[in-house]
Parts: sequence; C-alpha cells; structure tokens
Amino acid sequence: MPTKIEQPTVIQAAGNKPKRIEEFVGAVNSGTRSVSIARMVSPGGWIEPGQRPEFAEYTLVLRGLLRVDYEDGALEVRAGQAVIAHPGEWVRYSSPEPEGAEYVAVCLPAFAPETVHRDP
Repeated sequence: MPTKIEQPTVIQAAGNKPKRIEEFVGAVNSGTRSVSIARMVSPGGWIEPGQRPEFAEYTLVLRGLLRVDYEDGALEVRAGQAVIAHPGEWVRYSSPEPEGAEYVAVCLPAFAPETVHRDP
C-alpha cells in the first residue's frame, strides 16, 4: 500500500536568517534514508554556510532567485530552473534578492547532518 505523508516536519535551518525547511520525505519525517524531499522558503538576504555533502542535491526553484556559489564561481537559479549539486563538491546556497526564494530540494541519499559537512 502506498504511504501517504499527511504533513511535513519543520526543521531548523543553518544560516544567518531563519529559513523554513519542510521535510516531507526523509530521515526525520518518514524515516526514509534513501532520499529526502523538502520544501524550502528562505527570506531575502539569507545565506548558509558552505558545505561539501556526501549526497547529490537536486533543487527546483519555484519562486525568486537561489544563488549557488561553488569553488570556481556562482550560478543564479531562478523560478522554473533547477540545479544539481554533485556529491563531494563545495556549494553555498543563498537568496540574495529582497523577496527571498521558495524551492524544493531532493537529496540522494537523504540529507543527514553527519553527511553535509558544513564549513565551520
């Protein structure tokens, strides 16, 4: 039988401002370790520490602009666009525009604090 997810678990986010993470599928909300799916809402001016995760992260921007810094530059990912961050590469996410951003992140395997490897 399919498993219905009634609601997400809201998880505290890293960064300089409060960002809302709603995990629908993942270690916290559904006990799933193979994949995580979360809706993110970040305010304008939000920036999180850089990270070098062990997982792939597939991000679809629904609203606003998500900036993705990487070792050799930066990408601006707007509503209707997506970006893939590959395992082992350094990235840092931010929402620099005043209206912030809304996006969906899918991590394979699931996001875990012990595998994200955030900068100090």
